[in-house]
Amino acid sequence: MEKGNYTAVTEFFLIGLSQYPGLQIFLYVICLLMYLVILLGNSILIIISILDPRLHNPMYFFLGNLSFLDICYTSASVPQILVNFMSKRKSISFSRCALQMFMSLGLGSTECLLLAVMAYDRYIAICNPLRYTIIMNKELCVQMAAWTWITGCLNSLVQTVLAMMMPFCGNIIDHITCEILALLKLICVDISLNVFIMTIASIIFLITPLLFIFFSYVFILSTILRINSSEGRKKAFSTCSAHLTVVILFYGSALFMYMKPKSKESKTSDEIIGLSYGVVTPMLNPIIYSLRNKEVKGAMEKIILRNLFLRKI
Repeated sequence: MEKGNYTAVTEFFLIGLSQYPGLQIFLYVICLLMYLVILLGNSILIIISILDPRLHNPMYFFLGNLSFLDICYTSASVPQILVNFMSKRKSISFSRCALQMFMSLGLGSTECLLLAVMAYDRYIAICNPLRYTIIMNKELCVQMAAWTWITGCLNSLVQTVLAMMMPFCGNIIDHITCEILALLKLICVDISLNVFIMTIASIIFLITPLLFIFFSYVFILSTILRINSSEGRKKAFSTCSAHLTVVILFYGSALFMYMKPKSKESKTSDEIIGLSYGVVTPMLNPIIYSLRNKEVKGAMEKIILRNLFLRKI
């Protein structure tokens, strides 16, 4: 990028989707409802996984992490999006923009790794069931979950600091959130280092986990096809389809956002994909993963019946 007049930025203006003023109220209602569903669905999943001893296993431990991550991820951006949809002055302070970018990028990176960890958990459960409890012990699960959070946040910290310390030529972000690609367009100096680090991060946090998930499911499916029981095959395929659906939705949006060629004509589609990436996927996660799961339904019924019984007493 060519050098220009530097601007001392204290706030940014988020003008994404502002060219459609007639849709502002509609988008506000849709996003608000989705956000409430995200909070409710993921909170219920976390509470159930804690209260029901039958769900105290690696699969639901990682699902609990995913639900908590989705709550944090959407809470980092959706409230600001809702405010901007109903506000004429669509501004955000410099520090809040940096925090939003750090949380969104960090939690997104963490989810990439967490989905790969969950694929590994399913691989061990289906391909090596006799040693499952030995391999996927509590200590290993905690360590794997912790490292996904640590590495994701470190990646975000590096990219956020490098971006926010650069001089800006303006403060108008053509996006609905403080998204790093949109912010880099405002930088007045050479951003080769930023692009290089982002490319390396994309390989580590997008491509590598996706390949790991792919090969894990190749082995899983080959094992499922050798199961003699039709009921066992059906149950295993159901587990795979749920996980793969979310993987395709999450990685499809992420790859489209961060790795497709950029052009001025694709601004609107980028914003819509960004909204989908930030709201729709976390909303569907508890439904696809758990709320259709018989164990989760059984746990919900048990907790509800227990509370009704206690009230009668």
